Amino acid sequence: MCALVGEARAGKSTLLAAIRAVLDPESAPLTTADITRGESLISIRAHLASGDTLSLDGPPSKTETPAGPAPPVLFLSAADRAGHLISTTRAEPTAHPAVDIFRDVLGDYTDGERDHSTTMPAIGLVKAMEQCCTAHAGGLVLLIEDPELYLRPQTQRYLYRLLREFSLNGNQVIYSTHSPAFLNVARLDELGFVTRGPDNGTHVLHPEPVSAEEEFKLISEFDAERSEVFLARAAILVEGTTEKLALPFVFRALGHDPDRIGITIVECGGKSGIPLFARICRAVGVPFVVLHDRDAPQGRQPIVAERHLNDLIAELAGPERTIVLEPDFEAVARIKGHSHKPHRAWQRFTSLSRREMPQQLAQAAELAVELSQHGTGGLTS
Repeated sequence: MCALVGEARAGKSTLLAAIRAVLDPESAPLTTADITRGESLISIRAHLASGDTLSLDGPPSKTETPAGPAPPVLFLSAADRAGHLISTTRAEPTAHPAVDIFRDVLGDYTDGERDHSTTMPAIGLVKAMEQCCTAHAGGLVLLIEDPELYLRPQTQRYLYRLLREFSLNGNQVIYSTHSPAFLNVARLDELGFVTRGPDNGTHVLHPEPVSAEEEFKLISEFDAERSEVFLARAAILVEGTTEKLALPFVFRALGHDPDRIGITIVECGGKSGIPLFARICRAVGVPFVVLHDRDAPQGRQPIVAERHLNDLIAELAGPERTIVLEPDFEAVARIKGHSHKPHRAWQRFTSLSRREMPQQLAQAAELAVELSQHGTGGLTS
């Protein structure tokens, strides 16, 4: 399993096209439109599990067919999701049980007058995956653009489990996605973060896998909302719900919309959870700011455990990206008492102007905006 994640035009579809081209050059010839920089020459290498290497070299549309056996490949294009779903140009269809299943099942959803709804081919994808898993078909390279298209969240989660089961039957699944339902934080090594480098080339970061000790905590802590951090341009890590509710009003008062910019505010379940989320952000290359309480009265040192935790957070985030609230959020926001904090914070911040916003909260928001704009521009797709 490999999920490709990144900005629009970073190169996710190009990677899928390159894999398909080297495995099946007759049905997926590359063109000059696939060349983004340098000379109009293509050079692709694919290393197979058998130890063999396939190569594709030469000008677009004139590359020679790689020598040696290649595993069968099936490509499910986003552009075809509202139509026939499978992109095929080969005179002879790929001989593979899974391909036959897809053709049979999807034919029921895309042929004739049965239903012209754009959602039906997407449902056909789920049905075809169910049958492939039941048949234990193996040996296929499955490439999918945006498997989440036209599927409700519950069905997205179900399809992800089907894709994982399909991969465990001896298949390789590579897909691009913008949906947290298809991103498994407990398997960071299965995520490929695609970026456009300063040389205008596409680069992919594969994080190291998490330890066995952290796996359960990640599974229990990372829900779909928190997993949005993988799709963010920048993140603000906060302790709890109170800060998460207040910060959107801070952004608004400063003239920013965090959703438009691509900033995710992550509630970490308390200050003790911040280091874990900080390590994840560092592992996947998402720039982040940390906002947390000092948890000690003015002029006094925190207890030893709190001081160690504060030091660890500053080490992970960097002192320039760590905003410490003195002594805590309630004091900075001028919220008296500790009961019903989220509700009282929401009531207070809805009416605050830019001039009235606490300086430290405004600083955190502006820093996140600055990080989100570094090396990117425009809206994500």
